[in-house]
Amino acid sequence: MLAVLALAAPAGAVTQSPQPSPPPAAVRYVISLADPANHLVRVKIILPPASGDRDLALPVWNALYQVRDFAQYVTWVVARSPSGSSLSTEKLDKTTWRIRGSENGAEIEYLIRADDPGPFGAQLNTHHAFFNLAEILMYPVDARTSPVRVGFTDTPSGWRIATALRSSATGDLEAENYDRLVDSPVELGSFQESDFDQDGGHYRVVVDADSADYNMQAIVSGLRRIVSAAVNWMVDRPYSTYLFLYHFPPNPAGSGMEHADCTAIDISARSLADNPEGLASLTAHEFFHLWNVKRIRPKSLEPIDYSKENYSTALWFSEGVTSAAGDLIRLRAGLLDEPHYLKELAAQIAELEQRPARLTQSAEESSQDAWLEKYPYYRLPDRSVSYYNKGDLLGVLLDLQLREASHGSASLRDAFHWMNQNYARKGQFFPDSDGVQQAAEAVSHSSLAEFFRKYVRGTDEIPWDDFFRSVGLRLERRTSSVADPGFFAARNFDLPPVVAAVTPGSAAESAGLTVGDNILALQNRKPESDFYQRLARLGIGDTVHLRVRNARGERELQWQLSGREEVEFELKGVDNITQQQKARRAAWLKGESQLSGETRP
Repeated sequence: MLAVLALAAPAGAVTQSPQPSPPPAAVRYVISLADPANHLVRVKIILPPASGDRDLALPVWNALYQVRDFAQYVTWVVARSPSGSSLSTEKLDKTTWRIRGSENGAEIEYLIRADDPGPFGAQLNTHHAFFNLAEILMYPVDARTSPVRVGFTDTPSGWRIATALRSSATGDLEAENYDRLVDSPVELGSFQESDFDQDGGHYRVVVDADSADYNMQAIVSGLRRIVSAAVNWMVDRPYSTYLFLYHFPPNPAGSGMEHADCTAIDISARSLADNPEGLASLTAHEFFHLWNVKRIRPKSLEPIDYSKENYSTALWFSEGVTSAAGDLIRLRAGLLDEPHYLKELAAQIAELEQRPARLTQSAEESSQDAWLEKYPYYRLPDRSVSYYNKGDLLGVLLDLQLREASHGSASLRDAFHWMNQNYARKGQFFPDSDGVQQAAEAVSHSSLAEFFRKYVRGTDEIPWDDFFRSVGLRLERRTSSVADPGFFAARNFDLPPVVAAVTPGSAAESAGLTVGDNILALQNRKPESDFYQRLARLGIGDTVHLRVRNARGERELQWQLSGREEVEFELKGVDNITQQQKARRAAWLKGESQLSGETRP
């Protein structure tokens, strides 16, 4: 150790405390909505003075784990000094611009097209504007942590704004930094809004849709039950106000995107009418993300790198187990009953069992490969499993395993509470699957190394009955003849399904269906989020009608469906169920532990 010599201050000298550094100056954005008919957004960035040249970058990804290169929509970029003189701009790469001579500050303007609908997009049209701001706003690379302000100009008459961002005295939206800014989407338009208070929280419900296509009272009623069940399940409410943004468009849609204090959800008006329960399922999933992902967050996703992929092996937990928690919340809210829950669970098991890739790709590998999901071939059953699907099932199995290991005194809920307390509330991030295992072992007081080795990091076959026996259930398999469409199509969120494989010698091949065809209609109806279910409802001998498009143009195809053998799954009660199994099942379906062990009624 080196000795440090302290020098005394001269007699009579006044010792001064170091002055705190002034806070960084804000970066201001001005967004013009003057050209909605052409979907063109004009953005002005006002940069404060700083030393040297400044680099501005537009993220290559946001919301989806897919590189989408938003810079492809930038038409031009110009820069001026505060006095109005032109500044040199240099394109460094596909998404980064260097502004030279900006030491006294700069005003940068650019034109960007925004016509990407859905909760993962940015869209301006004559009807409304919805922006994931990372898709239209560049950030100064050296000042990403600086405070930001956003103002809108040329807003069409009658439009209002809805966002979770706070407003300044001048009317600008404010955020402490760019990351916080782009985690709060903005809706502008003539939407409908309803507010309510529940369990100490205030909730805003904003709907952009034809008023004939939804029932606001029914939506609010369901939301009250969901938020109450979730907040009470987590014994935590890390917000004072939360915003639900809903779009129910006439065109195909069916997805959601979580944010820190809000969520954006799109479901087509037709899907909402056909399956109103789907809205509750999607909402419960997205709402629970405010804990799992937004606050209980894996280290591998921090810090966000907007310039390239952020790889994570924990999406099976962050996404899939969120679905498992969302189902428990619906059960607690009375929006899902036991028979329907078990039916949905059996369908999830069938989805995994029908994918040969379950034997070659682990849940962690599926998570890491999320960036390949936009490619149709990757989604083939032989190539991949879904971290949503397998993660959902792993959440259920982990819950059952925790109960078994702790004799009913611990559950998935306890693991979430532990992670919330030890990571989220301390502002820390968990170390991916190791962190989940640590939490599970902490609450169960037992080793779960084998569970994680076999089923999370490995590809061992899952012995379903070994897990479900403790709650008095068994998985029944039976073979039946089902209609064989003769092709597999992959759907990338709200985009049309793309044919990824055609069975050689099938009627589909004879009809002219080819790999790469985009499916525009099934049975004269645009493909919605329920495309696969509608296809599965067709029977042997039925005629399938497709309208498809490829580089050669559109064409109509039809053929008669033949049959194939398929294994179906059903969760059924075991014979001679015991009181212990009944008690365990009752606690499991409530998402609660058996506080008094196996003897709890």
